[in-house]
Amino acid sequence: MNAVLGVGGGIAAYKSAELARALQERGYRVQVVMTAAAGKFITPLTFAALTGRKVISELFASASDESTLASAVEHIAVAQENEVLVIAPATADLIARMAHGLADDFLTTLYLAFTGSVVVAPAMNTNMWTHEATRANVETLRRRGHIIVEPEEGLLACGTVGAGRLADPARVADAVAALNNPARQDLEGETVLITAGPTQEPLDPVRFISNRSSGKMGYALADAAVKRGARVLLVSGPVHIAPPRGVELIHVETAADMRAAVMERLPESTIIIKAAAVADYHLHNVPQHKVKKTATRLSLELDPTPDILAEAGQKKGDRLLIGFAAETERLTEEARRKLNTKNCDMVVANLVNQDGVGFEANENEVTLVLSTGEILALPRAPKQEIANRIFDTALTLRLSLHATR
Repeated sequence: MNAVLGVGGGIAAYKSAELARALQERGYRVQVVMTAAAGKFITPLTFAALTGRKVISELFASASDESTLASAVEHIAVAQENEVLVIAPATADLIARMAHGLADDFLTTLYLAFTGSVVVAPAMNTNMWTHEATRANVETLRRRGHIIVEPEEGLLACGTVGAGRLADPARVADAVAALNNPARQDLEGETVLITAGPTQEPLDPVRFISNRSSGKMGYALADAAVKRGARVLLVSGPVHIAPPRGVELIHVETAADMRAAVMERLPESTIIIKAAAVADYHLHNVPQHKVKKTATRLSLELDPTPDILAEAGQKKGDRLLIGFAAETERLTEEARRKLNTKNCDMVVANLVNQDGVGFEANENEVTLVLSTGEILALPRAPKQEIANRIFDTALTLRLSLHATR
């Protein structure tokens, strides 16, 4: 197996040497391509010594080689000889050039000519990573089917603490290796109904009640289920992320909309996962016009929204029902209470007042409370990994439940 390792110009470039070794340990023959900026942080000689191959860093050949046809189209040859292109670190500038199809050096030219799998491992300052331009560019790459290995949180070279640190090289190498080891198809034949994101309950034509849910956990579950062979019905509140390939997406806004969508599709589902953060209250009579601001206090009378999880629990039959509990205290106790009162088979509980996990974060740390009495604590990990652990547990749980029925 042949892989191109594209090294961008960031302080994390030194970790790419470790990544080159990790790829070799997983059976890849590695060709390194460096940007000019990458050479300011680590020398080509380091990669040549590790891989035993010439490192490419220039788009145009040297004077002694420029007359040969082979050197003139080297980026095409490299694209054809390799099955996977790994870009790590992928700087904000490099991601932007890839997203917009700019080709002004060997790496970006190679990218446009490459037809194999692409794995991108971003690394940059936290503010650069969260900037809307970078987020839009990353989503463009996702829509092209590229694998994005999300950066980790921690102390960055600039002295700040936050998301943006290059993912551990072993984790990036595992993502590459997974391309040749497709996920097991243990959900084939299942129809998984997943809710994700927040709901928005209008107060007038311009205002609404909502919450901080980003939908990332629900979308990670949908992505994992599709990759494991399931048909996925994804009922999503308003979010700003692209849906995984292969899901059947149903857009909703309010809790009432979400309830209607879930109940309509519940009969065809075999597994129901209520990961959405549904608003608990709504305004019953929404004004037709914008409420004007005055100097007086404004009071609202809010009614409870429909309890979708409880209703699904009453109608689930032999279906597996998994709920979520976002808590700030008494995590296990509240999860167990929800499990019993909503007739769930499993509740996935997490504390949302911890830094770096839960709402809006790329990682999660959850406790699984099962109807069999088991309690499983899953340590902090990317939400995609948590999603797969949830499905692993769900399938084992269903076998146990069927054995006792």
